[in-house]
Parts: sequence; C-alpha cells; structure tokens
Amino acid sequence: MAGIDTPDASGRPLDAGSSEPLHLQLRGHLRAQILNHSLPPGTSLPSEAQLQVRYGVSRSVVRQALGALADEGLIERGRGRGSTVAPRREHHRLVHQTSGLSAQIGSTGASVGTEVLSLTVQDADASTAVLGTPQVLSLERLRTADGVPIAVIHTSLPAPAFASLATEDLRDASLHAVLGEKFGVQITSGKRQIRAVPGDRDLLRLLQLEASSPVLLLEGTSFDQNGRPVEVFSTWHHPDHVVFDIDIQRDASAPSGSGGPSPSFVDAPNALADRARQLGTELLRFADQLSEPGR
Repeated sequence: MAGIDTPDASGRPLDAGSSEPLHLQLRGHLRAQILNHSLPPGTSLPSEAQLQVRYGVSRSVVRQALGALADEGLIERGRGRGSTVAPRREHHRLVHQTSGLSAQIGSTGASVGTEVLSLTVQDADASTAVLGTPQVLSLERLRTADGVPIAVIHTSLPAPAFASLATEDLRDASLHAVLGEKFGVQITSGKRQIRAVPGDRDLLRLLQLEASSPVLLLEGTSFDQNGRPVEVFSTWHHPDHVVFDIDIQRDASAPSGSGGPSPSFVDAPNALADRARQLGTELLRFADQLSEPGR
C-alpha cells in the first residue's frame, strides 16, 4: 500500500518512498531478525496475511520477500503450515584452542576444502616484524565447508624456514598439519583477537556476501614448541556460517576457598568471552552504518 510506513518489530518502518523495493526492505528486516536470533531456528513466522497487515504491503511483496529468504535457506516454507526459521547451517570454532579452522570443522564430519589463492615471498613489514625475518612467505587461502565458502585466510610465515612450502602441499589440507609433517613444527600457543569489520569487494565476492556486509575477523600470532613465532594470520569468517565458541573453565591452580577465579581465568578466557559477546552487537551496528544513504 503506497504511502504507508509500517513499523517492523524493531520499530523501523518500511519506506514506500525509498529507491529500494518494498520486498527487499521486508526481506532485509526479517533477515536481520533471523540472523541476530530475535527469530531463532524453529520459530513460526506470521502468516502472509498477518505480514501484509503488519507492514502495510501487498501479498505479492510478502511472497517475494519470503521467497528470497527461502532461496537463501533462512526459512522453510510448507503448504498449509506457513513458514518457519530454518536450522542454522553454521560451523563452530573454538577460538581458545590452537588447532586451526580446518581441523576443528573436519572433526565434526563436514567436508573441508582449501583453495590456495596465492603463495608469494614478500618483504616483512610492521605487522610481520614479530617473525624476525626480512622476508616472509605470504599465503592466502579460501576455505569451504560442504562446498560453502566460510573463510578467507591470510598467513605470513618466516620465509627462510618454510621456503620449500608449495601450493600442492596446501590444497585441501591443514597448514598446521603440513607444518608438523613436513617441518616438524607444532603450534603450541598463540595470541588471538576478535573483531567485526566491514568486508571489501574482493573479500565479499569470495565469501559470496552482499555488498556492505560485515565479517568476523580473527587475528593472531602462533608459536611453536620452542616458543618461536611461526605465523601471523588474519582470518575473515562468513558471519552467517561460522560461530566462535569459548570454553570457560576455572583454573585448577586457583586456591580453594579463594572466593573467586584466578587471575589467569579472568584475564584470558573471560576477557575473550566478553569480547565475543559484543560481536553480535558490533555486526548489527556495522550493517546499519554501511547501509546509510551516501555510504
């Protein structure tokens, strides 16, 4: 119904005067509620008639919006039973563990694929100075799970130590496994940071994301069994397909009856957990900022 701005559950209206078609606006509102779990898996959506009244739009607009959500796999539609939010096709990553994305997802039974996008020698810069070599081996990969792109990984390695590393070694393989088998290097510790960031055009294309989509970035440095820095990496994860998990446990060395967790418990896992809880909010804020007119 032209000229009517009808609010959705979050209080934001559909704008009939916008250049964006109403069915895309409605799809966007419902999609955001599904992705932020305001509408969790298994939730029944309002009927087509109820959505028409609630948003002040025609039946064809509602059907186009629901059809697009079904094509994305976000909802399931059935004759006579309405639409429900589909189970999430998501993979979980334990970011407090040193094992890589390939090993963790592969252990769940998913089919993990790795495409090597580039493997070159480059001069070290400020971001890779911790490796302690004038040149680094720069590796970029695209990782898939069950054929769906889930992450783009950029890794820098000390060039002299891993000069014999070849593209063939890394195709559909875990880098950490290759380092262990070919070089005797075991990743035993590291530092990690998590943040939500806007994706650039090439990154969004590789992850098959829409323009202006935010992504989940995990950055870090890994150390081997001798405490030497082995890799500096940045991994951009698909926000709809990868979930970061943190396993929080009380430090066994905490004095009994101390009345609280040990300092290491507070400073490491708990701080990481707090950061992870902020990611959903940051992603939504990024999406809103990037979708503002003129951006």
